[in-house]
Amino acid sequence: MSERARVAALLAGTVFGAGLSIARMTDPRKVLNFLDLTGHWDGSLLFVLGGAVVVAFAGYRIVLGRATPLFDDRFHLPASTSIDAALIGGAVLFGIGWGLAGYCPGPAIASLGLHDPEAAWFVPALAVGALTHRWRERRRGEASREPSSSP
Repeated sequence: MSERARVAALLAGTVFGAGLSIARMTDPRKVLNFLDLTGHWDGSLLFVLGGAVVVAFAGYRIVLGRATPLFDDRFHLPASTSIDAALIGGAVLFGIGWGLAGYCPGPAIASLGLHDPEAAWFVPALAVGALTHRWRERRRGEASREPSSSP
């Protein structure tokens, strides 16, 4: 990764983290109140989500209109666009975790900068889960490439 790409990634991450903090998405109580439709519902995060959709929609149109990204020779987009069991299972697991903890990865990492003790437990657990998934996928890929031992 070039130095310019690293600076751009640091700048983008800093702006993203600041936005999450300003929107109070780093506060699990705020997020849990947003998810609590039958209790103390707080719909203010709808504005955050709506703003994110508008910015992402415009950003994708602008960026993917280019032949190549600024700091790479090609775009790295998902090869598969199908909705399969792994995607649905991952989304369900993500939603359950978000609903139980009040954190998703971005706000949890931003909360580390605020010295949030809950995030200090959540982020390592998130990393272990992600690394375990990567390890399992690698093993699954290796197993599918091994020659069959059946006669």
